[in-house]
Amino acid sequence: EMLIAHHRSITRSLWNIGAVSAACTTNRCSPKLKASLSSSAQHPNIGKFSDKLKFINNFGEPFITYRVMDDHGQLIDPSQEPAVDKDFAVKMFKTMLRTNVMDSILYESQRQGRISFYMTSYGEEATIVGSAAAFTLDDVMFGQYREVGALLWRGFTFQEACDQCIANNRDLGKGRMMPVHYGSPALNFQTISSPLATQIPQAAGAAYALKLRGARACAVCYFGDGAASEGDFHGALNFAATLECPVVFICRNNGYAISTPVAEQYRGDGIAVRGVSYNIHTVRCDGNDAWAVLAAARRARDIAVAQRLP
Repeated sequence: EMLIAHHRSITRSLWNIGAVSAACTTNRCSPKLKASLSSSAQHPNIGKFSDKLKFINNFGEPFITYRVMDDHGQLIDPSQEPAVDKDFAVKMFKTMLRTNVMDSILYESQRQGRISFYMTSYGEEATIVGSAAAFTLDDVMFGQYREVGALLWRGFTFQEACDQCIANNRDLGKGRMMPVHYGSPALNFQTISSPLATQIPQAAGAAYALKLRGARACAVCYFGDGAASEGDFHGALNFAATLECPVVFICRNNGYAISTPVAEQYRGDGIAVRGVSYNIHTVRCDGNDAWAVLAAARRARDIAVAQRLP
């Protein structure tokens, strides 16, 4: 289908160019049009031509993973350490710790039958808190199941989280959502939805709205490797790329979509390469390195807000 589509498009281009060339030979076109003929003959998605038949199934080398600290928590290159003060660093640590403690309490509550459902953020605290720390309250956040750390960073309380999970009369969602489906208008965090990946195109749309309003802000969208296997993911990235939306997509690739390993989800060098294929600025970083995640998220936000690009 792709080959046929390209062939037909090229044929139409050659037909049109031939008609214009014929007109030019009879001196019925301007010098400017004559000068543009060579460039107009080039199909935008062909690149260079070659007489060598070659299929490509990878990018030649693996996508590099960025990190600031080594496996022992020591800085690899001190110049890469993010600029943060002591209070900021302590807040990050406390938020990661609080996330873990809250997960333990509420997970045990679910196992005891006190609440119907719960999903933890075990092992992903640095990814969530490290990235959330790079954004401002003007940046609208879209989460999935494991982003409670981002909400805690923004000021969500233990009490508000428990109210939501228990669905009592203090729940901001009025008890209408499943547990861990948090949301907070005051903290600019959109309510989590159960179906996987629906938040990704929504984030692209929200970012486009921010762009039209001229806001100095971006949309932030969290999702897992399982959601990246949904069609919504590809549609969202295509919208964001073609409309040049100020959105930051953050994929938490922990290797499993609930119980389905990534080896059964996709082939190739992970999910990061998909961003490059949509011409989106992409980086892969060590999710257990809070400094690397913070630095990457800050750079991503700068691109989204300053350049109005995903």
